[in-house]
Amino acid sequence: MRLAELSERSGVSTATIKYYLREGLLPPGERLTATKAEYGEEHLRRLRLVRALIQVGRMPVATAREVLKAAEDESLSQHLRLGAAVWALPHGPEPHEDAEETARAREEANALLDQLGWAHGRDAREDSPAYRMLVEAIASLARLGYPHDTGHLLPYARLASELAVHELDVVETYDTPGEQIEASVALTVLYEPVLLSLRRLAQAQESGRRFDQA
Repeated sequence: MRLAELSERSGVSTATIKYYLREGLLPPGERLTATKAEYGEEHLRRLRLVRALIQVGRMPVATAREVLKAAEDESLSQHLRLGAAVWALPHGPEPHEDAEETARAREEANALLDQLGWAHGRDAREDSPAYRMLVEAIASLARLGYPHDTGHLLPYARLASELAVHELDVVETYDTPGEQIEASVALTVLYEPVLLSLRRLAQAQESGRRFDQA
């Protein structure tokens, strides 16, 4: 397809597509003449991913480029490519190492993950931005006096495990390794607002059931 059709099918303006091409977020099309190129379904799929990263995930272009670079690294196994791409996504705050709650929070996080039997040794976990975000989240709970022990966190972890199975089932419906990587990244970004919204709606429903006696 030509640029105009790619724009029409993707809903992205031609000017924006040209910008994505210049910034390396979109691979170049097959050159037909000095001024014209042909684009395929892979460009349409990539545009959807870029829109998810930038428009929904509100990710800077430079960060989006790093995510895509990780996703395209064919020297890695599929598992490592998935991990590298998702790890490149923006995460929450890093632990405050000088805070007294951080060391205890790290022990709580390790105890939780050990009980779940989730892989990786304790030293390797520090490489994961999601693990470090968990440590800081637990430290914040402790700092403000809210429940943060393993027993309290286990239901969240078990629900997350069920979600991971469902999401990877969806990812595996895509045909090629490249499509699976792109789907994994896009769905991580797109479903996080869904999870947040559903959690708040569920809380409102349960609150009404428990407390609304009118």
